[in-house]
Amino acid sequence: MLDPITLDQLRAFIAVVEEGSFSAAARKLQRVQSAVSTAMANLEAQLGVQLWDRSTKVATLTEQGQAVLAAARRVCNEVNALRKLTAGMHVGLEATVSLCVDVLCPTSALVDLCVGFAQHFPGVDLRIDTQTLSTVSARVLDGRATLGVVSPLGVAPGLESTVLAPVRMIPVVAPTYPLAAHRDPIPTTALADCIQIVLSERQDSGVPDQAVLSPRTWRVCDLHTKHAMLRAGLGWGNLPEHIARDDLRAGRLVKLRLQAWGEDEHRLYLSAVYRSDQAFGPAHRWLLEHLKALCLRDLTEALDLPCPPSTPEPSAFSANASASSLVAPSSAEPSPSEPSPSEPRSSPSARKSRPRSPRSS
Repeated sequence: MLDPITLDQLRAFIAVVEEGSFSAAARKLQRVQSAVSTAMANLEAQLGVQLWDRSTKVATLTEQGQAVLAAARRVCNEVNALRKLTAGMHVGLEATVSLCVDVLCPTSALVDLCVGFAQHFPGVDLRIDTQTLSTVSARVLDGRATLGVVSPLGVAPGLESTVLAPVRMIPVVAPTYPLAAHRDPIPTTALADCIQIVLSERQDSGVPDQAVLSPRTWRVCDLHTKHAMLRAGLGWGNLPEHIARDDLRAGRLVKLRLQAWGEDEHRLYLSAVYRSDQAFGPAHRWLLEHLKALCLRDLTEALDLPCPPSTPEPSAFSANASASSLVAPSSAEPSPSEPSPSEPRSSPSARKSRPRSPRSS
């Protein structure tokens, strides 16, 4: 006997809840409102429970409706996962791969990734785009990029994410700048007359500026410009440790100790983001797997954590290379077409503009 409950009904039910009304759900589903209302009435009759409280002007979910909503979302998510799985089985080698990365992504990892990709997939075109914060997710959502690398504040709702590696942000200043003379933790009041150089979004609607302590700020939209301005002694600001490391060792920059921030407060996590309906072929799966390994290689070194064993030269990329072969030699060489292992979404919660928020300002 066929089950009278359909996926169409469940999706209409979810749409009504998410859009806030039957008419808004009808517009989203491109149906007439009467069809959505009929689907809801049929679903209630078939389930034998009242989903909606219609005693008010705007129908609201009952307690039973809340429970059914959670179950309906699980069913639809499982069906979407099934479709994505079977779509991937039919996908051949892609013609083009488009990657959009946040400015915090280590350049050395990105270059080595491109070298390996060119050797492994010589017939696939690769497009690399570098953006800041929310613009990365926006490019993935609108389809201009199929895969993105973004910091926590830039992860948009509706995207799947896989944690790649941690990035430590540190406050720095040129040795000629007055703040460099402080040896004790610097109180926030001492920053009142100092210029803080802040990395900002290119559009006003993006993520607000983060980790701002000084009343006086100079705002830039490019991390390399910010780095050069800090080295020139124009102000102080946060830089990723993997970018500031050589300057700190050479004495061109000095690390600041600020009373407002702890040592580990400015550690954030880069994540790969992609649309849930995106079916990855072998080139995308290879890229995602090796991106994680290379980011870990470069960023764990910057964090002074125990580093993986020595990494092979770019020429060591081969048709059977895997992510593990970039970190340590292995006798096992799995096929690059195998799916990359799933990583938990464990990036820290993003917060709006507050002095204690982990960001690159």
